[in-house]
Formats: sequence, structure tokens, C-alpha cells
Amino acid sequence: MIINQHRKFTPINIVLVSAIGLVLCLGIFLSLPDHITPILFEPAINNLIGIRIGSGLAPGENVMITLILTLLQAFFLNRVVNNFNLLGKPNFTPALMYMTLVSLFTPFLVLSPPLICNFITIWMLGKLFNIYKQHDIKGLMFELGMIVAIGSLIYFPFMVMMLLLWISLLIFRPFSWREWTTPLLGFSTIYFLLGVIYYWIGRLQEFFAIFKPLGYAFPTELSLNMYDYLVIIPIAIALLFFLVVLKEHFFRSVVHLRKSFQLLFFMVLLTLGSFYLNNHITINHFLLCAPPIAIYLAFYFTNSKSKWVYETLYLVIVAAIIYFQFV
Repeated sequence: MIINQHRKFTPINIVLVSAIGLVLCLGIFLSLPDHITPILFEPAINNLIGIRIGSGLAPGENVMITLILTLLQAFFLNRVVNNFNLLGKPNFTPALMYMTLVSLFTPFLVLSPPLICNFITIWMLGKLFNIYKQHDIKGLMFELGMIVAIGSLIYFPFMVMMLLLWISLLIFRPFSWREWTTPLLGFSTIYFLLGVIYYWIGRLQEFFAIFKPLGYAFPTELSLNMYDYLVIIPIAIALLFFLVVLKEHFFRSVVHLRKSFQLLFFMVLLTLGSFYLNNHITINHFLLCAPPIAIYLAFYFTNSKSKWVYETLYLVIVAAIIYFQFV
């Protein structure tokens, strides 16, 4: 079955994950819109360079490039998870879960800033998981601050990941004011250099406008139709099963694993809470939740002992995704 096969660390699973990813986006391939206008960067970059990257792509090319990028992200995440042994044994369930999550909604299957930022999210996770055993991390935290700033230039709500850097210090490290200030210095360096460029070309007011989303009122609702909620139900059930399996393993796990899972929890919370930092609220924002939730699901599907339950549950998830793409 699908899950049992991906529990193995074998190269054939690279092909299988790619094939499943293609199947999960067949719905949009078979009903392509006449035109898709991708917006890959925030105005902070678009206004500066004056080029809308990807605007000349045909809809089919857009979806195919998105599929390729998500596959690269899936295998990148898989490598990070296996390097830190978060699942107890190396396998391909993180890649499989990631490809499943990024296919949940049709808007996920086209190019968007959150999709591009997921490369940075996964890169950050690899660095954050690594701070636990390092003696001196000031240089690393400075670099992470710069990475968050670059991510926010691609997608402004990514700025909330600055809080995640400080949360990671609370989880993994004893307090050191130098470690807490270096991420802010790294973040400020990128925006200072950007401000200098805008000042140099006489467009300083446009630079200040970058921070306008910080003054947005918090919205009271996010429009999702009934089908959006229904396709989430099997994922929610899988996450409940994950909590049951995690409870069985949590206190028997190494300290690093427990702390890493706590960090992932705060990443999900921050992502969910930051959707208002964009003038045009779309469901694409929640693509940023895919890496941490994929790791949670991979932990469940790797460590669950009830074969008929986890195999059936995954088939239900896949069936729901495919069905609602055609409804």
C-alpha cells in the first residue's frame, strides 16, 4: 500500500511521490483557466525592479512549474526531517505528506508568494533544528534574521517568523541577550540596505509604504466555501490521530525531538495568526503551514501501528482532494 511503501527509504519513492503529486493536480490540468497572472513578489521588490516575473507564462506552464517547485520542496523537507531523525527512521513520508497538503486546494496549485517562501521556511527549519547543540549561534541567528527579512520582501506576512526565531531561543537555549538581538540586527540590515536604495533613487515614500500592512485592522472572517471545510476534515482527523501517537512517544523521545515538535506548533500558530498582514487575504497564505503540518502527519503515518487505519485514512484524504477538484 501507499504508506507502507513510503515508510521505506528507497529511491523508487522519488518516482512515486512525483507520480502522486501529478495525480493530485490533475483536476486543475483538466480545467485550466484562460489566464493566470502570478504575483511572485511583494511591491517592495516589484516596484523596485519594474518587472512582473512570470506574467508571460501560459496557465499550463504555470501549473507545471508549480508542480516542479513543490516536488523540490517536498524532497528538501524530506532531507531535513531525515537528517535530524525526527521520525525515528529515514523514509519518504514527509515528502508524500507535503505533496498531499500542497494539493488540498486548487489555488495552491498555481504560483504564489507563499509557495516561493516555503523554500525559505524549510531552509529555516533546518537551521533552527540545528541550534540546539551548537555552542555559539550568534552568527546563525544574524543569518536567520536576514533570511526572514528576505522572505518578507517576497511575502510580507512572512515577517512574523521573526517571532519564531525568538521562540526557538526560548525552547532550545538558555537566555542570552546577544542571541536575542542578533536576529533583529540581521533583519534590520536587509531593510536598511533596501531603504538606502529607495532613498538613492528618490522613492523613499514607497519604502515607507512597505510597512503599511502593519496597520491593517484584524479581519473578523476569512471567506471559505463549504467544500474548503470538507476537504480539511480528513486532515483534521489525521492530526487527531497524530496527537494520540505523539502522546505514546513524547516522553520516550529524545529532548531534541520534543523541542522540535514544540517549535513546529508555534510555527503553525504564527502562520495562522499572520494572515491579516496582507491587503488581499487568500487561502494561499496557508501554504506556509504545509511544512510543519507535513512533519506532524509524517510522524503519525510512520509510527502508527494500525495498518488498515492509516492506509484507509490516506486513501480518504487523496479521494477527497481529487473529488473536490472536480466538484
